[in-house]
Amino acid sequence: MEKFLFIIREDLSILRQWSEEERYKPILEMDEWVRSLIKKGNYVGGDALQIKGGYVSKNNVLSDGPFIEAKEGISGFIFMEANDLDDAVSIAQTCTLVQSGKMTIEVRPLMGVKDVRELGDEPRTTSS
Repeated sequence: MEKFLFIIREDLSILRQWSEEERYKPILEMDEWVRSLIKKGNYVGGDALQIKGGYVSKNNVLSDGPFIEAKEGISGFIFMEANDLDDAVSIAQTCTLVQSGKMTIEVRPLMGVKDVRELGDEPRTTSS
């Protein structure tokens, strides 16, 4: 199986207006979906992101959010395993929050690059 990153995107302007309790309602709905993925053997891990952070550029400019000019931003991530990209996309489409239009999921295959800690002092080569 191949590994994928599901990048969860939501309208952050709406999320900023919600109370903490309101923000947890969709998380509970996601929990149901994730439990089904665990049973199928696709889920590897993930987490929701807080609506704050820093933005770092070449000029070391910091701001109060990683989503300065975008209405939609990243609100979470999930690591998944699937047979291929088509399978991963099909899995993402089963999310009820995607089906309702409340969020989108960007599906990206991982390259499988060896963790630099495993390299030790060896230089990285083009094949991982």
